[in-house]
Amino acid sequence: MTRYVLALDQGTSSSRALLFDREGRVQALAQKEVPPQFPRPGWVEHDPGELWSTQIGVAQEALARAGARPSDVAAIGITNQRETTLLWDRRTGEPLHRAIVWQDRRTAPLCAELRARGLEDTFRAKTGLLLDPYFSGTKLRWLLDHVPGARERAERGELAFGTVDSWLVWQLTGGELHVTDATNASRTLLYNLRTGDWDDELLGLLEIPRALLPEVRPSSEVYGHTAAHLFGHRIPVAGIAGDQQAATFGQACLTPGMAKNTYGTGCFLLLNTGTQAVPSGHRLLTTVAWDLGAGHLGAGPLGAGRTYALEGSVFVAGAAVGWLRDGLGLIREAQEVEALAASVPTSGGVYFVPAFVGLGAPYWDPHARGTLVGLTRGTTGAHLARAALEATAFQSAEVLLAMRRDHAAPLRELRVDGGGSRNALLMQIQADLLGVPVVRPRVTETTALGAALLAGLAVGFWDGVEDAARLWQEERVFEPALPGDEREHRLARWRQAVERSRGWAEAEDEQE
Repeated sequence: MTRYVLALDQGTSSSRALLFDREGRVQALAQKEVPPQFPRPGWVEHDPGELWSTQIGVAQEALARAGARPSDVAAIGITNQRETTLLWDRRTGEPLHRAIVWQDRRTAPLCAELRARGLEDTFRAKTGLLLDPYFSGTKLRWLLDHVPGARERAERGELAFGTVDSWLVWQLTGGELHVTDATNASRTLLYNLRTGDWDDELLGLLEIPRALLPEVRPSSEVYGHTAAHLFGHRIPVAGIAGDQQAATFGQACLTPGMAKNTYGTGCFLLLNTGTQAVPSGHRLLTTVAWDLGAGHLGAGPLGAGRTYALEGSVFVAGAAVGWLRDGLGLIREAQEVEALAASVPTSGGVYFVPAFVGLGAPYWDPHARGTLVGLTRGTTGAHLARAALEATAFQSAEVLLAMRRDHAAPLRELRVDGGGSRNALLMQIQADLLGVPVVRPRVTETTALGAALLAGLAVGFWDGVEDAARLWQEERVFEPALPGDEREHRLARWRQAVERSRGWAEAEDEQE
């Protein structure tokens, strides 16, 4: 009898593997850093070979740490950094270029050109996305235009495009499968939310041959099995979801109106809108939350079809703390930021807009750049540390306010996860700025848990969605304590700081 589900969590800064038991508890965890590379200002890349080697390495390490045999594993679920774009040879599996990471801004001029042609409404209506360098479609177009011979080979069907999930499935199955799931497909600018498939008009506008694309499958399904040589036993690969959708599922935000925020390199706030793909009037994204296909035995009303979400993306959150550590040397370890920030009662009027790679929702300004305002001679490192935490909370608050305007149902609470959620000061600041309780679960590894649940449901490891949902348990609630007028004052001052950061980098600076 199988005892575990193995979740592979390939992120922007690390590859991780976690073994979950039937109670949703982590029985083993292995992690290896995979720092991105920055070859030019605004460019962010990963070595595809390193993404794979670290991911399979930590998978094998997690099994060893638990003393588990491969035959103990019921299924593998995959969750991944989204929008990161890879192109490889179908015959050899060799990448043609380094992976272009979701944070990369090199396609800002192409996005501006498409907007100037009046095409943003077309893309937005079909995909729920904005024309921004964040998404995979323009990254793929860049690869086809700049890698010698790539376009011709793509048109001959010799190449494969994929986001990180597709790359991992290809490697896990020894090149047998070229697939993605609906959550990752919905982040490409190429997927039609209504039809649930790639859109020929959008492919034409971006000049992308359809032969490059993976097959779009549900998020919970047995796609295939691992190649025999990897584990010595063929394990079902049975779940795929982009990291933020996986975290939403792992947080049991299963009914419309429930929301979660993940605090990692960036911040990603998703609000479940049920079976309706709700368009945003406030520059949020409409995306697939998950697709359970025909549903699972015992799943009940939650079990079948596609569920949608509104999403707001904050590009820099934990990365700002990393800058305090690596760029300024204010702290030695990221976790030290809480004590440093707590050593002062306020940020002393300092506002930090960490627009290192532009601004995400609701501004979508690729030319914004990082800004510190309100500095005085009395400003200390502690004030900067507190301002960095506040910046994460301010950005998330703006996203949630936009969601409230798009989705009339009032939010009762915000469920939180990711590394930043372990920072109690940040969570209290967030509750104060939102005016609603912030709830942290007992298991904060909700991204990996979501991938495990999707895979486990596909093979019957759990009986159905309701059975999986019972695994979520509350650990701590942070109640808002800031008066409403003070909250509005701080948000207004934050917006003033944001305006000073916008449009700083000229468009020509982003070009080659």
